[in-house]
Amino acid sequence: MPQITVPSPFGPLTIIETGGLLRRVDWCAAEPDPSPLLERAAHQIAAYFAGDRGGFDLPFDWGEGLNARVRRAMAAIPHGETRTYGQIARQVGAPAQAVGQACGANPLPILIPCHRVVGTNGFGGFSAPGGVETKAGLLRLEGALLL
Repeated sequence: MPQITVPSPFGPLTIIETGGLLRRVDWCAAEPDPSPLLERAAHQIAAYFAGDRGGFDLPFDWGEGLNARVRRAMAAIPHGETRTYGQIARQVGAPAQAVGQACGANPLPILIPCHRVVGTNGFGGFSAPGGVETKAGLLRLEGALLL
């Protein structure tokens, strides 16, 4: 399976491709088997962490149903901004709890920015290693959190 590992301030990230779509980002290192798409993704992620890129122009596997609607809504949140679970819920026509579950099931963290979705009175959760501290670090990197 084509995959590439890229460094990040939060540890190595392995991006996995199948069928010409990015399918998953794992928070670990793996043996590389790069493709042109993965090389492009690695370049864009490096630019993101360097502060030179706010979004990604890559083909994703969006999933289906509610998960796909939530992922597309997350991808539409501009760099440096956040939305609440409730705002996304109203946008996709689902309960906020279901949006939270869809965020937690996001297989492409950072690329599809689930870290930009927060609770009304706090961060909410984050399923990556480091949990909400990693979420806060990503928001600080984007200038959305000034603490």
